[in-house]
Amino acid sequence: MSLVRLNIKGISYSQTQNGAYALILNEVDGDRKLPIVIGAFEAQSIAIALEKEIRPPRPLTHDLFKNFSDRFDITVKQVIIHKLVDGVFYSSLICERDKIEEIIDARTSDAIALALRFQAPIFTYKNILDKAGIYLKVNPEKENENETTQPDVLVEDLVAEELESTPSQDDYKGKTLDELNTMLAEAVSNEDYEKAAKIRDEISKR
Repeated sequence: MSLVRLNIKGISYSQTQNGAYALILNEVDGDRKLPIVIGAFEAQSIAIALEKEIRPPRPLTHDLFKNFSDRFDITVKQVIIHKLVDGVFYSSLICERDKIEEIIDARTSDAIALALRFQAPIFTYKNILDKAGIYLKVNPEKENENETTQPDVLVEDLVAEELESTPSQDDYKGKTLDELNTMLAEAVSNEDYEKAAKIRDEISKR
C-alpha cells in the first residue's frame, strides 16, 4: 500500500462535541482534507508546537517526551496513520536509536504532537485517505499562485465563537444517501470539516 504525505492545515473548535477540536490534515500532493477529532489538551499541545514563538514556562508532556528522547538519542523518524476503525484513527511512531528502528503504537493526536517537535513527516495510507478524506476542488483563482512548502496553518488560538449546534450523528440515520451527499457538499463548501467527517462516516456505513 502506498503512503501519502500529509501536512497540518489547522485546528478548529468542534461544533458538535464540547471540549473537542477538529485537527485538519491536508494531502501534500492533492486537495483532500483528513479531519480528526482530538481532545483539548492535545489541541493545545499541537497549537503550541505550531506557533514557534510560544514557549511554555515548563515543558508540556510532549515536550518532556522530546527532551527525554533527545537525552537518550532516540529520534522519531516519521508518523504513520495506519488504520481507521469505527471512525477512530490508529497511528504508529517510527523511532530510531543506534540505527535500530522500532515501531511504537500511539494515539494519532499524540503522534502528531510529537511529529511536530521532532520535525518528522506525517503519512497515511492511500486507502485510508480514499475512505476518510474529504475532496475539495482547487479554486481556479488560486491555481496559479505561488505555493510554499510550509503547511497552511490556521490556528484560531483554540477559541471559537458560539455556533449553532449541528445535527448529531444519530440525526443523519434518517437521511437518504442523496440528502447526505448534498449535506456533505454543503459542509465542505462551508469548510465545516468536522461535520463533513460525521456525514462521511454515515455514508460509509451505508
